[in-house]
Amino acid sequence: MNTESDVVVIGSGVSGLAAAVTAAEGGAKVIVFEKQRSLGGTSNFFEGIFAVESELQRQRFIDYSRDEAFKNIMEYNHWRANARLVRAFVNESAKTIAWLQKQGVEFIGAASLRPGGPSPYHVINGKGEAVIKALATSAKEKGVDISPATPVKKILREGDRITGVVAEAENGEEIQVAARVVVVASGGYANNKEWIKKYAGFDLDVNVIPVGNVDKMGDGIRMAWEVGAAEEGMGVLEMLRVGPAGPGFEIMNTIEMAAAQPDLWVDRHGERFCDESIGLSDTSMGNANARYKEGYTFSIFDDSIKQRLLERGIDRYVGWKNLPGTRLTGMDEAINDVIEKGTTEVFKADSVEELAVKIGIDPAVLRATVDEYNGFCEKGHDDLFAKDTKYLWPLKGPKYYAVRERTIFLGTLGGVKINHRAEVVDKRGKVIPGLYAAGFDAGGAYGDSYSINDSPGMSAGFSTNSGRIAGKNALKYIGK
Repeated sequence: MNTESDVVVIGSGVSGLAAAVTAAEGGAKVIVFEKQRSLGGTSNFFEGIFAVESELQRQRFIDYSRDEAFKNIMEYNHWRANARLVRAFVNESAKTIAWLQKQGVEFIGAASLRPGGPSPYHVINGKGEAVIKALATSAKEKGVDISPATPVKKILREGDRITGVVAEAENGEEIQVAARVVVVASGGYANNKEWIKKYAGFDLDVNVIPVGNVDKMGDGIRMAWEVGAAEEGMGVLEMLRVGPAGPGFEIMNTIEMAAAQPDLWVDRHGERFCDESIGLSDTSMGNANARYKEGYTFSIFDDSIKQRLLERGIDRYVGWKNLPGTRLTGMDEAINDVIEKGTTEVFKADSVEELAVKIGIDPAVLRATVDEYNGFCEKGHDDLFAKDTKYLWPLKGPKYYAVRERTIFLGTLGGVKINHRAEVVDKRGKVIPGLYAAGFDAGGAYGDSYSINDSPGMSAGFSTNSGRIAGKNALKYIGK
């Protein structure tokens, strides 16, 4: 089967749909191919999107500027990111919020995800699923052809220009589409064991676990490389420290919220390994946990901390519905329930030494760690890692708990090298005419870590904005 289009988009996540709708708004004929039966992929799960100088922020007197945001992102990654690309994304971000609102997306407000931080996190009513639904509806209204369960197998290039793609219909029929523009937005390679090992050094599902990703094999990245694209950003993961995991647990459950708090964290030897208040930053705690190639550490707490979480609430937010101050009820029931079911993620004991035995740690080492930590709490100074005194709470019993905290990641953050116009470039830095990349397939927006401290929602923000940037520049390329 042969057909033609002005623009072909590979992937129906927020970056792909943003590119498709933008191109369609400019009068381009657009086809979106999606490998899965359903649309959106991991984009269905994000809660908020980064933006600065939006109308929503102005209404709330939030004065965080584009200049400040740009500098913070670049300084966070020690200028290892593509500065012009970051600037283009930041500058576009407020316009993108207004554009999303026109597509029917509703925002709850703009917030910070850490104490004292700026507020660029635009919280979505209905999460990313609502964004995907709104963009897919808008795309169809504008005549975009969206084909689920139809993976693209090859990008076509003749001479120095892109000429289309070859896709495969659900019945196995080959579809060849002639197109002047191809936008690569397939969502990264989070499920590709070979690439995760080669580029990031982890054993997938052993010492690092992908969450919310299905069949993300890097198809778009590979096809872009095959037609000459340069590589950038491989091996950068959006890391987190999360637990517990496995059957019987729901996402953001009571036990997980308790274990996420900045109390006492130890490695598999029973020793502290960080200032636990880095738990207020997803990337920092993810990176710290990732140093342990067994793929986990432990959060330790006791009855007194459990009581504090019931009376005063949590310090660290865990999802937008569980903000600081959320009181944790039903912890005893939750802990007893999973232990009765035979969990290997949550442990309960009548002493520090008994807890150590249950989690496979030398009792003397864990006892020494708890005693040292309690001493820091009592004198009001953490001599080891200088943790803020407001997070120093001693462990006195009578019962003690441990939760296994695993290293996870929400997506991969690079692969194809692009410029600030989202145009794909080759190994000599020359633009490949007609080829664009966006979202998790595009490199250059990050250094070696996901920028989070003053840039919450950046992965969703970069994905959406890079998609729009690709769509706008694709229209210029085809003369629309």
